[in-house]
Amino acid sequence: MTETRVPIPTLERLAIYLRVLLDAHEAGIQTLSSQEMEQHSGISAAQFRKDLSYFGEFGKPGVGYSVPGLIQCIEQILRLDEEQPILLVGAGNIGSALVGYPNFRAHRLRIAAVFDNNFVKIGRPFGDLIIEDIARIKEVNAKIGARLGIIAVPAHAAQEVANLLVEAGVTGILNFAPTILRTPPHVHVRNVSIVQELAVLSYHVAEETVCEDCRGRRQVARSAK
Repeated sequence: MTETRVPIPTLERLAIYLRVLLDAHEAGIQTLSSQEMEQHSGISAAQFRKDLSYFGEFGKPGVGYSVPGLIQCIEQILRLDEEQPILLVGAGNIGSALVGYPNFRAHRLRIAAVFDNNFVKIGRPFGDLIIEDIARIKEVNAKIGARLGIIAVPAHAAQEVANLLVEAGVTGILNFAPTILRTPPHVHVRNVSIVQELAVLSYHVAEETVCEDCRGRRQVARSAK
């Protein structure tokens, strides 16, 4: 791998490429060209080649990319070549959906423990796990060694949970709470906001109407001069 800092969008696209490659491998496909990757991923062949160039030379001219070989390389780049245990904080609706999410296993991701502060929930089954007291998170993770954590709690509790995760040794947090977290520089946070994503989609689906309205206003303004 080169010393060049890899852009976040490139890492996001690597995860898409990996999903396409895993599907191809399951279908018995041994090689894919960059054009075929474009067809399956919706990402241009040129962008695909540029993204891979951050990490070295891949593929053979006239042959394409080895599906098993590229899977192995991308998994190593994303540190998914070995199982990644995850701590989940929040045994509510979002947490329940995440525990039951079937695609984690294909990427060697595993929710290893779930925590909550509700004494009614603590000790009860949650999927294949037992809900642990959030106060024991550091103790539990001393045995698990997870570096990834998921926050699925209300906004008012998210910062305290983030602090506990960091104290427990977590350095990567996926945050579902609608709030901005303050964490040390070595801790990476990814925020998941359904409202934000829908707001962006709302803009795009309304864009044509807005543009037509703007054009109409400009024409009225010209006529008034």
